Amino acid sequence: MSDRIYNVLFLCTGNSARSILAEAILNQAGQGRFKAFSAGSHPAGTVNPFAVELLAQQAVPTGELRSKSWDEFAAPGAPAMDFVFTVCDNAAGEVCPVWPGQPMTAHWGVPDPAAVRGSDDDKRKAFTSAFRQLQRRISLFVSLPMRQLDSAAIHREITGIGRIDDASA
Repeated sequence: MSDRIYNVLFLCTGNSARSILAEAILNQAGQGRFKAFSAGSHPAGTVNPFAVELLAQQAVPTGELRSKSWDEFAAPGAPAMDFVFTVCDNAAGEVCPVWPGQPMTAHWGVPDPAAVRGSDDDKRKAFTSAFRQLQRRISLFVSLPMRQLDSAAIHREITGIGRIDDASA
């Protein structure tokens, strides 16, 4: 079990910003232990250029990122997920997709940086804030001693991680 790689799916509405950032961050931070994916209930079809720019600045690989429907992960032959995290922000009135099946789930809501209006600098600040919040949560997630925790303890931990915001980072 120590060599097990956990599959993690990050879900959001458009799969162009938050879930993309989370996928990229976890694939870098969790190498060898986690394989991250992302998808959206209503995918935008393209990755937000501010997300790509920020990830490149942070030296996080972006080559395999693409906006896609969560239906891909419900299709035959799709990887079985161990964890599914929704990263949409309920307070913004978005529709968060619900993932069917047996994976452990938690809500890690993050304000949508793609919804920010204003200058490019304002948008970059919003993307940086979302990146930092997701990076902090993912850092805590990858540090969990999965083999030493039972399912209930893991669920408590991942739910608690979703309540951590920028102020506590």
